[in-house]
Amino acid sequence: MAIALPKKIMLLGSGELGKEVAIAAQRLGNTVIAVDRYDNAPAMQVADQREVISMLDGAALEAVIKKHQPDLIVPEVEAIRTEKLLELEQAGYTVIPTAAATNFTMNRDRIRDLASEELGLRTAKYAYATNLEELKTVAQDIGFPNVIKPVMSSSGKGQSVVNNADELEAAWNYAIEGARGDTAKIIIEEFIDFEVEITLLTIRQWAGETLFCPAIAHRQERGDYQESWQPVGLTESQVKDAQDIARKVTDKLGGAGIFGVEFFITKDEVIFSELSPRPHDTGMVTLISQNLNEFELHLRAILGLPIPTIELLSPAASAVILAEKNSDQITFTGVAEALAIPDTDLRLFGKPDSRPYRRMGVALAKGKDAAEARQKATTAAATIKIVESL
Repeated sequence: MAIALPKKIMLLGSGELGKEVAIAAQRLGNTVIAVDRYDNAPAMQVADQREVISMLDGAALEAVIKKHQPDLIVPEVEAIRTEKLLELEQAGYTVIPTAAATNFTMNRDRIRDLASEELGLRTAKYAYATNLEELKTVAQDIGFPNVIKPVMSSSGKGQSVVNNADELEAAWNYAIEGARGDTAKIIIEEFIDFEVEITLLTIRQWAGETLFCPAIAHRQERGDYQESWQPVGLTESQVKDAQDIARKVTDKLGGAGIFGVEFFITKDEVIFSELSPRPHDTGMVTLISQNLNEFELHLRAILGLPIPTIELLSPAASAVILAEKNSDQITFTGVAEALAIPDTDLRLFGKPDSRPYRRMGVALAKGKDAAEARQKATTAAATIKIVESL
């Protein structure tokens, strides 16, 4: 079937991942409308048009979509009134990957219940709580240590590891503070003693087989990724198990586009963790590692364009550049020194302000193996300093 371009694409969420999606879309001549809750978000800086609204306001969300009449609505964050997207899809709009998939995956409880109860997949043992007393009760059933996080959040906000009952109240407060949306509900999980945590970027096409990128390993702190790398060094059996699980979950969700499917890899098991129906932050390593990065793959899939063989061109790694304090006057130093390291690159996201631990950029590097690439990326990231402009 002939594919006609350009398309009008509306991004619901305009952070660093949305920015790369916008760039990939515009390289194919498309028009991009970037939407977010604050002005001058990263994707807005490269988009054709921008809109500043609360995407949790269903009326405002509907109004901006009807104003622009996009061909494709592409959610890029969790905090969206997804029930409204279901209504709009019924009215004829195309939501990526589907409105139902977006509604399912914006909350950890829905996707976890789908994976564990409906599809029968191995997940960490888990339970929910809507107040501190419920948390204290279910924590005893799950056991210690355990992991507590909001059912809706992004970039690891509100996530913590709890070692004993004395830490539950602080973990509850932290989870509620880090939650996005309007639900006071947390998920508590069994702590998995894993060898490596991976993201399997899974590409569903409107017509054609489901494709996979080489697995991406990542390291987290405070529930947020700090570095990621390829290749991982999984066995053929582990790769097959992860792909089979990812295909089963994404087939259930349907639609087209890239999904970031996360797993815990233990000595004996491949355990489903979470899923995002869009490009994944750990996948920024593909900006330097692959012939087609995750953003280009996402665009090709949602536009119905062909995707050739996905190749890992080199062992590679990414390492985040974090802010240390609150500021709305930001300058980066050390850029030249970081780029002097062979086979490195940078993405500085252009966020208009900073706060402690906010991701402001990422360093990318290639190496003869993953270990060398990680060393280069973390060195480059550490070389970048964020200072207040005078």
